[in-house]
Order: sequence, then structure tokens, then C-alpha cells
Amino acid sequence: MIARFAAAAAALALLHSGPALADTLIDNIEGISVSREGKVTRFAGMVIGDDGRIVEILKRREKPSEPVDFHEDGKGRVVIPGMIDSHLHVMGLGLAQLSLDLTGTSSLEEALSRIEAYAKAHPDRPWIVGWGWNQEAWGLGRFPTAADIDAVVPDRPVWLTRVDGHAGWANSAALKAGNVDADTPDPEGGRIERIAGSAAPAGVLIDAASAMVDDKVPSPRPEDRDLALHEAQELLIRNGVTAVADMGTSVEDWMTFRRAGDLGRLRIRIMAYAGSVPDMLLIGGTGPTPWLYDDRLRLNGLKLYLDGALGSRGALLKAPYADEAGNTGLALLNGTQLRNLMSRAAMDDFQVATHAIGDAANAEVLGAIEELSQDFGGDRRWRVEHAQIVDPADLPRFGEHGIIASMQPVHQTSDRLMAEARLGQGRLEGAYAWNSMLEAGAPLAFGSDAPVEAPRPFIGMAAAISREDASGQPFGGWMPGERVTREQALAAYTAAGAFAGFAEGRFGQLKPGERADFLMIDRDPLLSGPGELRDTVILQTWIGGQKVYERGK
Repeated sequence: MIARFAAAAAALALLHSGPALADTLIDNIEGISVSREGKVTRFAGMVIGDDGRIVEILKRREKPSEPVDFHEDGKGRVVIPGMIDSHLHVMGLGLAQLSLDLTGTSSLEEALSRIEAYAKAHPDRPWIVGWGWNQEAWGLGRFPTAADIDAVVPDRPVWLTRVDGHAGWANSAALKAGNVDADTPDPEGGRIERIAGSAAPAGVLIDAASAMVDDKVPSPRPEDRDLALHEAQELLIRNGVTAVADMGTSVEDWMTFRRAGDLGRLRIRIMAYAGSVPDMLLIGGTGPTPWLYDDRLRLNGLKLYLDGALGSRGALLKAPYADEAGNTGLALLNGTQLRNLMSRAAMDDFQVATHAIGDAANAEVLGAIEELSQDFGGDRRWRVEHAQIVDPADLPRFGEHGIIASMQPVHQTSDRLMAEARLGQGRLEGAYAWNSMLEAGAPLAFGSDAPVEAPRPFIGMAAAISREDASGQPFGGWMPGERVTREQALAAYTAAGAFAGFAEGRFGQLKPGERADFLMIDRDPLLSGPGELRDTVILQTWIGGQKVYERGK
């Protein structure tokens, strides 16, 4: 594994070899940039200074006002700003590349076959750790059990995180390692799934209950983390993502980013949100950190979890789930705890990003923001992460305080059938309501929640403008009134994503003074249909005026 990282680092050094940064003209391009409001600027060339910032934007037949050192012929390609993924988990994405991947499995049998094969291929690993299972995609009609895994791997602990990150699936050895048995009570904010008719754990632990096994899994070593960051960056850059908002940054994550920055290996831009108040204070101290490594790293604030996820029935709802009577989800924080944590962050000017998926959770965080806005004025940019199920009566409240709706378009296409089952047809009006958010005046930022979904922004754009999945279903779009325009979707992945992380003026648009983060792609996204958007090819990725990826090299 470490040899693999050394080889990758050597390859990266070769990619970056060549002349030092100097004024560069890139012309013969079909340039596109979009403002946060969706206003489009088209241009034919740009001059990049030796500091990696854009000096000039050129219209057709315009020449640079000053001599330049280098010239790059864009060969008529389309150039757009680098894409910003406004909600993902960098280290989770990287570590997922190094562990058992169950995404895409279509049945329990296929998942068990993959688990068995992985365990046989790694006989030296004391734990088998993985992620990505989804019982809904299997059509199982129930959660999987410890007995299911025991049948293929009985000799050592197996711990597998659900695709949404809000539940874990353990075998009997892992349950034993976590001291989870019939006498173990459900923790606050969590639930232990039980074998029908008994108190014995069935094998799935939801939300806070997951920590009982999670805490027993051996922690990654620093060198594992370094490799995971490298893998995450490679994947993101190939997909045209040049900046991200990292949700739930730990001190260990932060030090991994810093090691990469110190060694010149931090290429993407990371707007970090600490996973706890202690982490926030250890990293930032008395407030958000300065921008580091030429605007590549900053701690912006704090990430809070208010409820769980819809798939594991942990999202906090105002009324019980349509497919499980009496269950309204899980509150991971009560109202007082939420307000205390938000206040602690706000008093030192940390930005607060709160995970809220169910309509009751969204109402709670909106109420907290309304109260705290009276005590903490100024430009707060309160963020609500996901905002998947919102009571239509609560939608206008997002605009009243300029609350940023940080949403993930592909969740809608992935969750559509599950959302219908969980909520019933009568409670879907405020579900994944992107257009309603914009109409309410809420800034909209798009992301992927990777590794929950793949960090592929053009697939997200396709979902945002059509509300159809890759197979074109449902025809005409699911609740098509919530579609957004191509310009709005591109803005939500660029300029609006920068605004959501207090990075406007640094990156997110292609205009003088901003960092030259851009993509060369094979088509115009503002003239493409959903299918064409999904097939967009990234030809080159540039960050800070340097080419960091070229297709085929």
C-alpha cells in the first residue's frame, strides 16, 4: 500500500515537472462562467498570472494587454470553472477506495459473495471493513443480519457501513467486539435492530448505536490516511471537482490535509467543517483559520448532525413513517443541545452547517437559526445540509435569513422510490425542493455527499435539470416543478458553492482576480440535454493555473 503511494507521488511529480508558473495565455476556447445568480459570461481566452490567478478575460479577437511567457491553444474546447462539491467527506471517500466496496450490489447474495471473496483475498486483516450496502436496492424488505455475514465470514469481525453512513451491519464477531448483546440498551439518538420476538441484536446498528462497534475498529495509520487522501484527490480531479466542502473534519483529517499541503501534494481546495466542537477549537482556536497553501485549505466552521437518514428510517419526521407505524425517526440532538452548540460556534464566528433530512429536523434547525439570528448578527451564512424533506410551510423560512440549502441532486434520483414508500404520496410536496428553495430566496449549493454518491457533478447537473435518473425515469421528471435551469445548476456547482464556503472572490468563477481553476470538456453544458450531460468527458483539469489532469495521461 505504501509502495503504491510512493509510486503515485513520483508520477505526480512528473506531471508537475516543467517550467515554473509564469504569465500564460490560454486562447481558442469556448469559455463559460456563471455568477451566483446564474448570469452567464462567454469568452474566448484568458491570461493567467504567475500567482495562478486570472489576469484578463478576452473576448474573440482580443489580444492580451501585456506580453505573456507561455501560450496554450485550447483547440476550440469548452472551458468552464472547476466544479465545487459543496458536501462530501474527503477521507471517507479516500478510505472507501481502500476497503470493501458493496455499492452497486443488487442482491444480498451478491453482497455476501463480494464479502466472502474480499475476506479470502485479505486473510491477514484482523477486521473486514467496508461500506456501500443498501437493502432497498436489494429488494430485501428487511435489514440484513449478522447471521447473513456469519455464513461466509464467521472467524473475524466484519463491519460494513450503509451507503448513507447512518447504519452499520455487523457479524456476530463484530457485535461481540462492541459488547452489543440482548442486555444492551438503545443509546440516545440510536437504535439496535433486534431479532423478531427477542432482545438479541439482529446485526444492524443505526446512527448513534453504530459507535459501539465503530469505536472498536482499528484506526487508520497516518500513512493509510495519506494514501487515502491521494486516492480521493485523484478521483475528484478526474471527475472535474477542484474544490470541496469537507463535512465532519476531525483533527486527524486536518493533519492529513496539512501534511499534504506542507509537501506540496494538496491539489484540491478544501473548505473544512469540524466534526465536533472540540475538533473545531483544536483546529481553529479562536475562529476560522486563515486560508492556507494558496487558498487550498481553510477551516470554516462546525458540522452538526440533527437527525439520521431516510433509508434507515432515522430522518426525524413530523408524522410517523408511512411504512413503519409509530416511528418518527431519531433526534441526534435535542433543541437545547442544538442551540448550545450553534451558539458556541457562532460566538467565535465559525460558520455552522447542520445536517437535517426530515421535515421535523428542518423545522427545528430553522427555529434555532431564527432565534440565534437575534443574538448573532452579520454575515453568518447558516447552512442546512441535505434539507431533503421540508414541510412546504417551512420553505419560505429558508429565504428569510439567507440560509444556504446545501443539497445533493443525485439523492433525489437514488431515493425516489424509497421516499415514496417512507412518506407516502401525500407528503412529498417539499421533497428535494430545489426550485422552491431558489424561489424562497435561499442560496442553493450542490454536492454529492461522497462516498454516499459518486462525486460526478455532471450527473448531478443532469438530475437537477430533469429530475430523471440515468434511464430517463420517470418520464418528464419526478415532481418536475422542482427542476432548475442549466444556468442555475452550473451556478450551484461553481459560484454558489464558493459563496456557501466564504470563498467568493477566491475561486468559483472565471474572472480577473480569482484562481484559475477550470476544466476543458467536450461539450457545452448549457446546450446539452440530461443524457449528454451525463456523458460529459473531462479533457483537462487545471487548478491555480496548473494542469493537474489530462485525459489519457
